[in-house]
Amino acid sequence: MTTTTATDSAGLSVYNPKAIVGTGSAEMGQASFLTLLTAQMQYQDPFEPVDNAQMVSQMATITNSSGIAEMNQTLKSLASELTGTRLGDAASWIGKSMLVQSNIAAPDASGTYAGQITLPAATEGATIDLVDSSGNVVKTIDMGSQAAGDVTFYWDGKDDTGATVATSALQVKVNGATPTKVATWATIAAVQSPADGSSSKLITALGSYSPSDAISLM
Repeated sequence: MTTTTATDSAGLSVYNPKAIVGTGSAEMGQASFLTLLTAQMQYQDPFEPVDNAQMVSQMATITNSSGIAEMNQTLKSLASELTGTRLGDAASWIGKSMLVQSNIAAPDASGTYAGQITLPAATEGATIDLVDSSGNVVKTIDMGSQAAGDVTFYWDGKDDTGATVATSALQVKVNGATPTKVATWATIAAVQSPADGSSSKLITALGSYSPSDAISLM
């Protein structure tokens, strides 16, 4: 607390030890700076106005102050966009495989089709058909007896003689059971960062997915 003086009715300054004045702020923010600079320009001496060079300098100061604040906000926004599930982390997933909910299976670099079905109850004799775009069953996988829960499946894309018979995406159809979920593995080929600032997309042979769509990663 500090003391100050007051003025009596005769216009004389009188010391008042009980008067209280604020301590103010130790720092000047952008708003305070602009208010002070604007007041300086508004209450300048009309007989000695600021010359053109000073006026340009003051206007440049206002512009620079505003520009720096906007630039800092933009940098903060960019930093936020490059964290979490955005480009910085997602880019490290390129070349890996992600398990996503889908009834379409695509081969990986080695030609293997793989996925997972979730069974609500124990089953016996269930099979999985991998069907091409023409509706032909390319491969039937016998699942045998399975307990309730997640059951994995895979196929190397070859027939019994070792010849490759499938290289394109195939539909997954489950027979003898009604799974609550069908998921397949997809290789991540690239990462796309949309211009609208939304979350990054992982590009696979099955389509584009958000990092949050990955059930598992390997």
